[in-house]
Amino acid sequence: MSEGLEAAFFDRHPFEVARELIGASLIADGVGGMIVESEAYAHDDAASHSFRGPTPRNAAMFGPAGTAYVYRSYGLHWCLNIVCMPGSAVLLRALEPSHGLDKMRERRGLEADRLLCAGPGRLAQALGVDMGWNGRPLHDMLTQERRPALIAGRRIGISKAVDLEWRFGAAGSAYLSRAFPKA
Repeated sequence: MSEGLEAAFFDRHPFEVARELIGASLIADGVGGMIVESEAYAHDDAASHSFRGPTPRNAAMFGPAGTAYVYRSYGLHWCLNIVCMPGSAVLLRALEPSHGLDKMRERRGLEADRLLCAGPGRLAQALGVDMGWNGRPLHDMLTQERRPALIAGRRIGISKAVDLEWRFGAAGSAYLSRAFPKA
C-alpha cells in the first residue's frame, strides 16, 4: 500500500479534492475501502455549513486541511467530511467496502456489502465515526491508488445551490448512495 496523502493535497478548492478522492482508499483502524462518491462544499457556497462563517458546530471546517469535520444529520446520522481550504470540505458519500467487512456488518447490523457504506450516514456508522473523530487527521488514512472513470451531477439532500454539479462518483459503481441521472 502506498503512503498516505499529504495534507497539502487537501489544501485546495473542494471541487478539485472531491473529484480526485474518487478511487482513493480510506482505511481507519483496519476498516474501510475505496471512495466511490463525494460532494464538495466551499466556503462561499450557500449550501455549506461554513457559509455564514465560523460557529462552534463548524469550527473544524476552519481547521487544518486533511482533518475530519463531523456533524450529525437530522440528529440521527454522523457524516464524515474532509477539510480542504479554510471553510471548505468534502463530504464522503459512499465507499466500496474492502477491509474489515465483518466489523462493518456488525456495526450496521446487516449482511449486504452494497449497503454497508452507500450513503454518508451508513459510511460513518460502518467506519465507527462519531464526534470523537471531529478534527482528527485523516490524510494519513487515505491513499490514492486508482483513478476510475468519473461521473458528476448535482448534490443530494440540499435546498441551496442545487444547480452546482459538485457530486462525483466512480462510473459504474454498484456502491453509490444513489444513481446519477442519465446524461
